[in-house]
Amino acid sequence: MQETITFSAILSEMTRNPMLLMSVALTLGVIFVNGWTDAPNAIATAVSTRSINVNRAIAMAAACNFVGVLVMTSFNSSVAFTIKNMVNFGDNSHSALIALGASLAAIVIWAVGAWWFGIPTSESHSLIAGLSGAAIALGGVDGINLSEWVKVIYGLILSTVLGFGMGFGVCRLITILFERANRRRANRFFDGAQVFGAAAMAFMHGAQDGQKFIGVLLLAFNLAVGITGEGATGIPVWMMLLCSIVMGLGTAVGGKKIIKSVGMDMVKLEKYQGFSSDIAAAICLFLSTVLGIPVSTTHMKTAAIMGAGAERRLSAIKLSVVKDMMMTWICTFPGCGLLGFLFARLFLRIF
Repeated sequence: MQETITFSAILSEMTRNPMLLMSVALTLGVIFVNGWTDAPNAIATAVSTRSINVNRAIAMAAACNFVGVLVMTSFNSSVAFTIKNMVNFGDNSHSALIALGASLAAIVIWAVGAWWFGIPTSESHSLIAGLSGAAIALGGVDGINLSEWVKVIYGLILSTVLGFGMGFGVCRLITILFERANRRRANRFFDGAQVFGAAAMAFMHGAQDGQKFIGVLLLAFNLAVGITGEGATGIPVWMMLLCSIVMGLGTAVGGKKIIKSVGMDMVKLEKYQGFSSDIAAAICLFLSTVLGIPVSTTHMKTAAIMGAGAERRLSAIKLSVVKDMMMTWICTFPGCGLLGFLFARLFLRIF
């Protein structure tokens, strides 16, 4: 039977351990920003095709993010444990917690810097890179658990190749099925279908991204109480609720600019194409979550949108979006990884 950590025990530990308090505060801050910036991607296409009002869409996304974190983690927590076990901070719990706090600080600095200089970035990739850099700073290459880290590579493939292919395939299937349908009736049907697709995407965003940060919190709490390595600890309900609430609040703050850039600027979609991209991305996210593969929900949705747009014509895709995705990979992994490494070395000297 898995051991679980009680909320009262963690509160007590945070009053005695400033590094744990900092790690928890930074993690919750990143979860909030993730709900604010990434979650609107889930509803962008439904808003851009005018299937739902933007304010109602944001409220729906906040609720679905909340439920997605809670329900999916209860059903399958593979992604959380992939994040928790992909790095090894060693047996010294004090040094390990310092390195973890340093990695989270590096992730925040990287995200702010990337935003300031206009560098495209993914919070999921930043999280993975920052944790990996800090683990290497503490224990060398042995700080990386390759059997878990390789899932990140699988995630890059899933979020592009499978996302694009699924978006193209679902859109082609919808085109065939509704080829002879009355256009006005079909549009009315896809108005409702897109709302369902957007809700499914928001649910899976919470399920996938929420679990990543639950994995970080679980790692921090384990280190604080002296559980190092890949010790088996269960995820308590209060932790799921905490992440659900913070992500839902972040989503409620909104992100109309992100909705515009993802849903309107990338490629102009018809209602059936918006529905196709939402369903395709939600299916891909479900598969990756069940398999414990951490992926970028933004990249998954982006690839599905491009696939749906390509079903009509390849020229509908803006190559600048593809360039941004490639730049994210090129910049984020080495950049945030190096920052995590340097911050860990600095924090270990100071503390």
